[in-house]
Amino acid sequence: MLISNSDNHIVQTERKIEFQEEGGYHSGNISIYGKFLGRVNLSLELYQKSTNTLLTQASVNVRVIRGHGALNTAFTVSVAVLVSLIYINFGSALNWTDFIKYLKKPIGPAIGFVGQFVFMPLLSYGVGYALFPDDPAMQLGFFFTGSSPGGGGSNIWTALLDGNIDLSITMTGISTLAAFGMIPFWIFTLGATIFDRSNLEVPYRNITMFAVALVIPLAIGYLIQRYMQKTANFLRKTLKIFSGILIIFIIVFAIVANLYLFEMFSWQIVVAGIGVPWLGYLGGWLLAKIFRQNPKDSLTIAIEVGLQNTGIAIFLLRFSLPQPEADLTTIAPVAVACMTPIPLLVLFLIKLVKRRIQMKNKPKDLGTVNEISVDSKVVQTQKY
Repeated sequence: MLISNSDNHIVQTERKIEFQEEGGYHSGNISIYGKFLGRVNLSLELYQKSTNTLLTQASVNVRVIRGHGALNTAFTVSVAVLVSLIYINFGSALNWTDFIKYLKKPIGPAIGFVGQFVFMPLLSYGVGYALFPDDPAMQLGFFFTGSSPGGGGSNIWTALLDGNIDLSITMTGISTLAAFGMIPFWIFTLGATIFDRSNLEVPYRNITMFAVALVIPLAIGYLIQRYMQKTANFLRKTLKIFSGILIIFIIVFAIVANLYLFEMFSWQIVVAGIGVPWLGYLGGWLLAKIFRQNPKDSLTIAIEVGLQNTGIAIFLLRFSLPQPEADLTTIAPVAVACMTPIPLLVLFLIKLVKRRIQMKNKPKDLGTVNEISVDSKVVQTQKY
């Protein structure tokens, strides 16, 4: 029997195997060694040994997945718990009065919504298709990431870069609430075309359960705000730092629990990881400028549009996709999370340098004059 392997990087097989013929039947053993996660197709051709005549041929799909170890299980559970905590914290800390106030003048939030849930899904779809034309699983990874809501430290970066923090929090609130409907919308429409190319079923049930499940922690947070005011005040003070720490924890845990991801860091992964958030910043800024927003609000909108909540993307991928796609696609939000803060950090460093230069060039304070004495002399002027 001759065996043809569609991808030697994923599995290793013998090229030729001798089968025993007895009573018109052929029997033998085929050894397949899994080398990496993925799916491959094996083409099998059985020949009559004496005449070299093709007797039959078949195609076998082989799937290589990871064993469900304790670390992998702990990672999946921790992501679910931490995302729930983020939504509980958000529900208890959101100032609904300010939220409604901004909705009455919705220009900034509306621009952010369009950027977040129209521009970003289309951008991530295009980036995935352009860089991974023959890898639908990777297309799904970046598309899910681009379809996720904003957040993930956007409020912190807005504060560090002197943006409009009230607008940032309002946009994060709108993005978080809109995610219940917009994530399923994009996955069931544009995302369905990727599922068709990958021969995977659209996970309607899992995505719907995901959207509904997020309502529960959000409702818990709202009840805390309503009936446990002291706790809500504490959570409101810690919302920015708490959310940032949780997102960092999820990303670090994702890397530790999935070290195989580093083997997948090709140049395409790096370019896509850069392209999605950086083009998101640019797109959000341009949208803000088109609608004549001031520099402070334009910066805030750019940050909110380009900075995705990659923790939710990781949870969504692992919850809705089968193996090995659930593991393989995790590289997409991890790559985006690694590349996202770079331009923001550069802007922050530039800001610090400018501030240092301004302080250095500022005239020295000669002290405060407490008393002024005036001489009673008459000053005479002469004309020449």
